[in-house]
Amino acid sequence: MSFKEKNTVVTLVNFSLILVFYVISVAQMLENNSFTPPNMFQLFGMVIFFSVIVSIIAIVLTHVVPAILRNRRTGKNEPLMDEFEDERDNIIDLRGTRATYSVSSLGSFIAMLTFVAGEAPLVMFTLLIFFGVLAQIIGDVTRLLLYRKGF
Repeated sequence: MSFKEKNTVVTLVNFSLILVFYVISVAQMLENNSFTPPNMFQLFGMVIFFSVIVSIIAIVLTHVVPAILRNRRTGKNEPLMDEFEDERDNIIDLRGTRATYSVSSLGSFIAMLTFVAGEAPLVMFTLLIFFGVLAQIIGDVTRLLLYRKGF
C-alpha cells in the first residue's frame, strides 16, 4: 500500500468512527431531551479535537510503527518512504476533493433549508457538522476507489 493510500485509510477509519460517535451522541441527546446549545457545542469541540489530534497521532503511528518493525527485521536504518507524487496522484486527490466539496456544498444547502423552514439554528449547525464529516468520508472513499481501480 502506498504512502497516500495509508493516509487515506487512516483518515477514513478515523472520520468514520467520529461520524458514528457523533450520530449516536446526537441521537442520545434527542432521546434524553438534552439537545441544547451547551451540550452541542461540547460535542462540536470533541469532534474537532478528535478529527485533528487523533488523525495526526494515527497517521504518525501508521508510518512509524511499520518502519520500526521493518528496521528491526531487516537491520537497515534507512526508512522506506514512497512520498513520490505523480500526475496520477494529483488527479486522484483532485477528484476526491471534488467529491468532498460536492457533498459538503449539498449538505450546507440542506442545512440552510432547515433553517429557512423554521428549525432552530442548532439543527442547522448540527447538520453542517454531520455533512462536513460525511463529505470527508466520501472524499476518502473516492480516493481509495480510484487508487484501487488503478486510475
